[in-house]
Amino acid sequence: MSKLYPLFTMKHFLSTLLFLMIVLHVSAQETHPVNGAQDKRPEIYVFTNANVVVDYQTTMVNSTLVVVKGKVEAVGTNLPIPQGAMVIDLKGKYIYPSMVDIFSDYGIEQPKPQGARGFFASGEFLSKKKGAFNANEAVKPETKGNELFNANSANAKSLRDIGFGAVSTHLMDGVVRGTGVLVSLSDEKEQKTVLKGETAAYYSFDKGTSTQVYPTSQMGYIALLRQTFYDGIWYKNFGNTLEYNISLDYFNKNLALPQIFAVNNKLNALRADKIGDEFGKQFIIKGSGDEYQLIDEIKASKASFILPVNFPEAYDVEDPYDAKLVSLANMKHWELAPTNPSVLAKAGIEFAFTADGLKNKSDFIKNIQQAIEYGLDKQTALKAVTYTPAKLVGAENIVGSLKKGMVANFLITSKELFDKENTIYENWVQGNRYIINDMNVTDIRGGYKLTFGNELLSLSISGKAEKPDFKVNKDTIKYTTSGSIDGKLLTLTFDRNNKKVRLTGVIDGKLYGEGQDENGKWLAWVAEKTGEPKEETKKDEAKKDTKAPELGKVTFPFSAYGLPEVPKAEMVLIKNATVWTNEKEGILKNTDVLINNGKIEKIGQNLSATGAKVIDGTGKHLSAGIIDEHSHIALDGVNEFTYSLSSEVRMGDVINSEAINIYRQLSGGVIGAQLLHGSANAVGGQSAIVKFRWGLSPEKMKIEGADGFIKFALGENVKRGRTFGGNITRFPNTRMGVEQIYVEGFTRAREYDKNMKANPTQTRKDLQLEALAEILNKKRFITCHSYVQSEINMLMKVAEQFGFKVNTFTHILEGYKVADKMQKHGVAASSFSDWWGYKFEVYDAIPYNPVLLTNAGVITAINSDDAEMARRLNQEAAKSVKYGGMSEEDALKMVTLNPAKMLHLDNRTGSIKVGKDADVVLWSDNPLSIYAKAEKTFVDGVLYYDIDRDKQLREEINAERNRLIQKMVNAKKGGAPTQRPNMRGDYTDIEELSKKLGIQCKCGVME
Repeated sequence: MSKLYPLFTMKHFLSTLLFLMIVLHVSAQETHPVNGAQDKRPEIYVFTNANVVVDYQTTMVNSTLVVVKGKVEAVGTNLPIPQGAMVIDLKGKYIYPSMVDIFSDYGIEQPKPQGARGFFASGEFLSKKKGAFNANEAVKPETKGNELFNANSANAKSLRDIGFGAVSTHLMDGVVRGTGVLVSLSDEKEQKTVLKGETAAYYSFDKGTSTQVYPTSQMGYIALLRQTFYDGIWYKNFGNTLEYNISLDYFNKNLALPQIFAVNNKLNALRADKIGDEFGKQFIIKGSGDEYQLIDEIKASKASFILPVNFPEAYDVEDPYDAKLVSLANMKHWELAPTNPSVLAKAGIEFAFTADGLKNKSDFIKNIQQAIEYGLDKQTALKAVTYTPAKLVGAENIVGSLKKGMVANFLITSKELFDKENTIYENWVQGNRYIINDMNVTDIRGGYKLTFGNELLSLSISGKAEKPDFKVNKDTIKYTTSGSIDGKLLTLTFDRNNKKVRLTGVIDGKLYGEGQDENGKWLAWVAEKTGEPKEETKKDEAKKDTKAPELGKVTFPFSAYGLPEVPKAEMVLIKNATVWTNEKEGILKNTDVLINNGKIEKIGQNLSATGAKVIDGTGKHLSAGIIDEHSHIALDGVNEFTYSLSSEVRMGDVINSEAINIYRQLSGGVIGAQLLHGSANAVGGQSAIVKFRWGLSPEKMKIEGADGFIKFALGENVKRGRTFGGNITRFPNTRMGVEQIYVEGFTRAREYDKNMKANPTQTRKDLQLEALAEILNKKRFITCHSYVQSEINMLMKVAEQFGFKVNTFTHILEGYKVADKMQKHGVAASSFSDWWGYKFEVYDAIPYNPVLLTNAGVITAINSDDAEMARRLNQEAAKSVKYGGMSEEDALKMVTLNPAKMLHLDNRTGSIKVGKDADVVLWSDNPLSIYAKAEKTFVDGVLYYDIDRDKQLREEINAERNRLIQKMVNAKKGGAPTQRPNMRGDYTDIEELSKKLGIQCKCGVME
């Protein structure tokens, strides 16, 4: 820190003294009477001979701080002492601004959940909250922290002892949580401790104690928030003339405040920021500590962050079976989490620290010290606990620095704040003194000759002067020792012969007193100092502290099979392969394909290209990449189980770009998929059409310019013939009711679309009806889960009634019964190859279904609906060669070109044609053969899977896991706290865990 000139000149200081005494009496007035004599002393304090850290970038050496009535009056050198002031000579100690935390629940009682919530609740669809409030109880912007706040002296003390002087506290309950309040941590009444009535509006992806069933999913939270923002706009512009809504009124008012959004992982941070972008709001993200894993995307969000320092404990992995339950990603995060602050700092991202999430809040400073060891500079760390948090909530002129007129919240410390040897002596809050450690304690550290009775021992006292460490030895024998000091009193205990020796005494130049030996005999003792603590030890510790830890690398994605750098497109020439074009040229023998700039540039024989990477395709087969028309992988949630009509939710909002099944399916030649909502609802959510760009962010996985799709569903799942969690109150309960959902939904959507086009400013934007209107306007297309012919017929008739066509029936196991009607309607079919008999409504399924549909002129595909099956969709397609004698070319088209047609992507992928995207797979054999392996999978000309690189990665993964396991074992031996692995593992679904443990498991997703 730099040494700067005083902030206050002598002339300026003297000019304020006259005014000071005049206003003291006036400022002492208060609205609450005192029962008894009132103490109205001037409350002027002067701290001299101090190193005053005015703010994170300004330190004044050997300076004076003047505090009057709880406010900073002056900081400078050679300042006169005001009459009546209490003078405290700090003798070279440090003064820092007290720390600020803007993500706290201090002083606000948090509600407790009542009964089951979400999908397992008793079926509360409507809010039970009385009054003109929001229809969803998780939206509570009317909640005001300044009305709920009650000072709590015990909790205030625990935070003061760490070094905090002020916090922004709020009710941590709900998706829209209301506003926070800035309060000091003094023991004054609330009227005095509240420093700023409203600091920020708080949000989260957690509905908290609400017992309403909606939402149950991450995508549901996002949809609820988006709808609330749109409702706020409508209410402000027109809706307030139609109704009075307390929640929307406060929601709009709160938008003028800083907006703080709490998330639990890096992907949710990006999702929150995307919501903010949609509505022109820059959220401050209360992060989770894993932001370093996607630092480019985090930086691009332009968000400021509130970072927790609850770095994960090492896993207890001494048992090799326990180690198998810990993912490589979690092992790496344990090692790299302390680098998170430094990575954000180097990226130029503004952040503050919070103690939220710590098991023991007293670890706050210690964990920041660890972050400093891992690369964070001390000045940035200081800024993150003082100036930045205050600035983020518009309180930088109230707390966080020590400038004239600011609240006198400051620490007195022995050394620099983040020095490991530092002691916080006192925390002054609003000018009130709170002693944490006695700064006038006698320093007794050193080496001593201890005489106990007639016995001679050695005593070593080290550590901090206020809380020293004691060691008693006799020659080479070391006794387990403990001790403490309290003012001038000292107690000392050590073990000998499995018994305790207990000494008590005083500190008076030397140490002396009485005690009992291990046999209970009273003896006098005296300890005479023989030397200071060894300087060599201090130097060794300093060297240890400055040594940078050896760390692994961040990979993209941050999981097994991630790479240090995202692969890029290259010019590649594949020579002499058998090319399955899926075009009129058919299968071409001994043919070359040139890939350049992500496209198929040339097809022919004897091609050459300067600078191209040449791959010998002799004896191998090149096909278009496989496309899975029906997938549920790589999603953070598949069903919004609540309402029968959930068209407002979007699978594109919850793509998990780090799901290992992306890589696994690339290894099976799959280059992309339609990621669908599950089949829990008659109208599910909007689909995500993606390519498997392994290592890129969720938004970059989406296919640019792809048409919009949406999931519909028929049958048992929708009508809840099977029920879960006792939730049986939802309409419909019959197949007839499912039809009514569609008719009513499209009728409402048609009217909504008419009103929106006629008067957009006065029509409330309804995200559910907006998606249905897009179907009516042929801007969104239906993929419908289906089995039974009667229901297939029904939906086609409903579509024709409202003037649109169903795009695709998926599963469609009774499609062969209505193939002629489907062909006439113009709908495609995405079928299972040979699934039957697994539930009542599929008893009539036959393996000839794809062939019969194809022969009827219906565009037909084979889908997986299963993470494991998708890895061998080529084999699933081959089954139709067996059942029905389909040609090999047509069979392969069912997992390449035909699904591309269904997704309206056949103009850019699905076949090998000049100008199309270079989404191709090089196979070791005929792609329909059970012996064929996908050796190389290209997506947009990028080699995302390579069988040889895969072998190398497996070796690297094993080596990295072993390195981290050994490091964790050593950490445990060194005394570091550990956590037990989750016995279900760190895996996102049952299939993941079963693979890890070698168990066969078939797990559907409400299909």
